Amino acid sequence: MFIGEYQHNLDAKGRIVIPGRFRDELHSTFILTRGLDGCLTIYSMEQWEKLFEEINKLPTTKKAARQYIRMLTSTATECSVDNQGRIQIPQFLSKPVNISKECVVIGANDHIEIWDKATWDSYYLEASESFEDVAENLSDLLDHE
Repeated sequence: MFIGEYQHNLDAKGRIVIPGRFRDELHSTFILTRGLDGCLTIYSMEQWEKLFEEINKLPTTKKAARQYIRMLTSTATECSVDNQGRIQIPQFLSKPVNISKECVVIGANDHIEIWDKATWDSYYLEASESFEDVAENLSDLLDHE
């Protein structure tokens, strides 16, 4: 499980440190791809395979399903951590989500997200304001036995 928030800077070569706690769970290779809400997402190979199984259940006769599959898989790249705990973020991934210098790396349960700091700060502020309402509404979806 990935939890926590860490602030790191993207270096001039487009590399960012992945927190040590996260590296242990990712193992040697993992997938970096476009995420939702303006971030990048890292999946362990195990989680990527689970996600892929679910994606394969989407009806490709639906335009939205095809679009989601294409956006997720066409931007996916296999990564590994270098000796200094960094990964290379390709420019085709960093540019659309405005990742250029200051970043926030967060644990999001079964995956990791990398955010531009200003984008994260804005998202976090907005999400914090509605946190209790969202929790209340989502509790209806949980199976309480």
